[in-house]
Amino acid sequence: MSKNTVVTLIPLMFCFFAMGFVDLVGIASNYVKADLGLTDAQANVFPSLVFFWFLIFSVPTGVLMNRIGRKNTVLLSLIVTFVSLVLPVFGEGFGIMLVSFSLLGIGNAIMQTSLNPLMSNIISGERLASSLTFGQFVKAIASFLAPYIAMWGATASMPTFGLGWRVLFPVYMVIAVLAILLLGVTPIEEESQDKASGFKACFALLGKPFILLSFLGIMCHVGIDVGTNTTAPKILMERLSMTLQEAGFATSLYFIFRTAGCLFGSFILSKVSSRTFFMFSVVCMLAAMAGLFFFDTKMAIYICISLIGFGNSNIFPVIFSQALLSMPGKKNEVSGLMIMGLFGGTVFPLAMGFASDAVGQAGAVAVMTAGVIYLLFYTLRIRKA
Repeated sequence: MSKNTVVTLIPLMFCFFAMGFVDLVGIASNYVKADLGLTDAQANVFPSLVFFWFLIFSVPTGVLMNRIGRKNTVLLSLIVTFVSLVLPVFGEGFGIMLVSFSLLGIGNAIMQTSLNPLMSNIISGERLASSLTFGQFVKAIASFLAPYIAMWGATASMPTFGLGWRVLFPVYMVIAVLAILLLGVTPIEEESQDKASGFKACFALLGKPFILLSFLGIMCHVGIDVGTNTTAPKILMERLSMTLQEAGFATSLYFIFRTAGCLFGSFILSKVSSRTFFMFSVVCMLAAMAGLFFFDTKMAIYICISLIGFGNSNIFPVIFSQALLSMPGKKNEVSGLMIMGLFGGTVFPLAMGFASDAVGQAGAVAVMTAGVIYLLFYTLRIRKA
């Protein structure tokens, strides 16, 4: 990798870190639930709302990139993200948090749609999967730090300007500003695409069997990701009577192992076929889901959460890179469709919320298990090379 490539990757890695801000919604929804006295179904509206916007904005972002370019689109996403992080500084009411999480979801939808194909302007071919995995590693750092920062804010003896756990927002807001400045001054030459497509042509790509299967795979991946993020603490509170502050470590544990999985995956995918590593990752998650149905000891539950974190860490970059490489002349449009699949972050938490209200957290685990089984099927369609 050349020195110029490394220098160009630095601001992109800051952007990947900013991309991880969306995962704060998991622990934040638990704090909002406690602050406002909400039910599981009501609290799960927040992560569902965040990922609802992926359904609305992903494909339009793919079209927008054809007109203003990928870099400018990423900059736009960072500005929206910045605004979303400013709002909670002024209050913690239900309305403010709804607007904040909505803008966070909109900004992240735009960012994920544009940042991943922007990376393909610098890294190409089969190395793209491992490079996207490293970006996910950086993203995961922001994800697993969020519960710690929120917990520190909620329990810190030093002044947090009355924000409490919400001190998380201004901390990440500063990093968003750095990402905007660094990317803004970095020149990136963008490749030309086929003739710009409209909305109809973009959605028509779902008629391609592999693109549709990949879209559904992304839905399952993010559903498991957001589901574990929000459900892991609830399982510990339900089965071991932990407090939210104690159980919040489960979310960090998930992201620690997801981060480690991304780091190791970036190297493993450069040596092992995507299909082999994908299969191993899915088997890890399937074993963990089985364990979460039956285990009621802290260590066993922690092991299961760790396995899900490690297994789910490399699902997205493999599916995303496979989809991009299958249609190299339509990267913007394919990216929009794949990121629209993050709408699974809306579908899964809603279903899990109703299931857990009905039969306890085992119901939420059952919903996630269905997603893991689909990914097992998807493994058979990945290219062996």
